[in-house]
Amino acid sequence: MIWLSWRQFRVQLLVAVAALFAVGVYLLISGFQLHNAYNNALAGCPNGGCSPVSQLTTQYSFPYYLGSGLVLLVPGLIGAFWGAPLIARELETGTHRLIWNQSITRTRWLAVKLLSIVLAAVTTTGLLSLLVSWFASPLDRINNNRFIPLLFSARGVVPLGYAAFAVALGTCVGLLIRRSVPAMAAVLAVFAAVQVLMPLAVRPHLESPVHGNVALTSEALKSASLIGFANGTDPAAPFVADLNVPGAWVLSGAEPVRTSSGQALTMATQPCANVSDAATHDACLAKADLHVTATYQPADRYWAFQWYETAIFLALTAGLAGFSAWWLRGKLA
Repeated sequence: MIWLSWRQFRVQLLVAVAALFAVGVYLLISGFQLHNAYNNALAGCPNGGCSPVSQLTTQYSFPYYLGSGLVLLVPGLIGAFWGAPLIARELETGTHRLIWNQSITRTRWLAVKLLSIVLAAVTTTGLLSLLVSWFASPLDRINNNRFIPLLFSARGVVPLGYAAFAVALGTCVGLLIRRSVPAMAAVLAVFAAVQVLMPLAVRPHLESPVHGNVALTSEALKSASLIGFANGTDPAAPFVADLNVPGAWVLSGAEPVRTSSGQALTMATQPCANVSDAATHDACLAKADLHVTATYQPADRYWAFQWYETAIFLALTAGLAGFSAWWLRGKLA
């Protein structure tokens, strides 16, 4: 049974190995260059905030986003091209009449096939994710926010859960549709919808967010942009600024900046507006004790969220595999 699975699956696996090798060589070459450039830039800028370090994000943006995008895309492609044809191809060609009338039961046939492909999918995705994580580690340290949806879904253990889920999803969809090409298209559509739905509707609520007042530094206020003053209006304008919660996932939208007394800051009530000297202005802002009421997930919850989300997709994988086994054994009897 294992030998037969290898014979049927060897072309897809060899293509995946060749593609992984090509991407790996590119990431290794670019990665050594990036790591050397980062170490050299950091040597002259220990705090990491100067221009040579920041410029690396722009300089290596193409391989950075290419690698992260591939980690997101590969599980969906695996589910479409490996999972969807697993049963649909047998039903299309009529070979299921021969295969499922042998001494091996349908449940065992599905278990061996599914486990083999899931193992290959998880290994392929895991190696790609490991390469991308190593390559992008200097830029991730510069960005200092691992909760960004693109980065969160392409790092850690989450991609392994995506890969297993995609294979089980493809198998189930192929079993129900019974045609390979429509099943492949459906898998890609469903997987893309799940990738969008998860960070928007599920991930923010894996743990109760923290609500609190976050102090605004003078640096954040300098880079902030006011919203709401169009057409001469002067509301309690919200600020878009870098809040003083490093690495956290800020869930709330733009909120009004308030003084220590709770008064919303407007153009008319800005403190230190008439202070021209930069040093005096910064000191004045520090005394003003400005803050924003924010809702966020702290940075130290990153790995907990990684394991929560992985567990969700592994549970979905088990559910889809169980449903496929039940349908294969009962509905197609």
